Amino acid sequence: MHLPNSAEKLLGEAIASIGRNTFENTLFQWLSRCFQIDNTTMLAYFQDRQPDVLFAQSVEKRVHEKLDTDYVSGIYLLDPFHALHVEKAPRGLYRLKDIAPDQFHRNEYFAAYYQRTTLIDEIAYVAYPSDGVSVHVCLGRDASSARKYSSRDLVLAADLAPIVCSLIEQHWSDLEGGGEYSEADLTSTLITAGEQELDVKLSPRQAQVALLILRGHSSVSIGLRLGISFQTVKVIRKQLYRKCNISSQAELFSCFMPLLSKHGS
Repeated sequence: MHLPNSAEKLLGEAIASIGRNTFENTLFQWLSRCFQIDNTTMLAYFQDRQPDVLFAQSVEKRVHEKLDTDYVSGIYLLDPFHALHVEKAPRGLYRLKDIAPDQFHRNEYFAAYYQRTTLIDEIAYVAYPSDGVSVHVCLGRDASSARKYSSRDLVLAADLAPIVCSLIEQHWSDLEGGGEYSEADLTSTLITAGEQELDVKLSPRQAQVALLILRGHSSVSIGLRLGISFQTVKVIRKQLYRKCNISSQAELFSCFMPLLSKHGS
């Protein structure tokens, strides 16, 4: 692989800026020289607390308009990239369309939050600078270019993954993690908060199904993940909607989003 001289120069500057407050911008400038990027969001995910926004840059203001108020406060728990952190996915490059649940583009999280960012394509470098911490360098295409990444872009981005992940792990090695992420703890939070805030007492299974619906999984996908039949998922879904006195996924999202913010805050 041959990079243009200007890109090689910026890579050298990124290496030289490890440990300095100029690193994030220099990393973004180098990657932007390699292929077109409309925006970047650099996030640190932890086991037992909300993520930290390490760097954010965009031309289109809507991309990060709700990042601090909505995403970091709780909606990140529905994000496919956070799922990579939970699953301890191998370091490397990931594309949202390849990791998203089967109904992601039809779920309320996508409609209420993601679509409003105007993002049309997103890739992320995922690395683990310390125990219990993953850093994601997310690179997006949005309304400012209105173009998805080309096959050539994606091949180059994948080729750069070992370099980018090593830079991430070197620069953010002092980030400290703690505790252990537990999906059971999250469902317990929903059950407790649901009873206190909504006067609705959910069973652990109902809370599990609610989370998977909100993340964009179909009933078939939920059944496969939980090891239960498609028909059983449909029954639990009906019970859930009846308990919450709702009839749509949009209403489920409205009910549960305030509850998610209580987890890890």
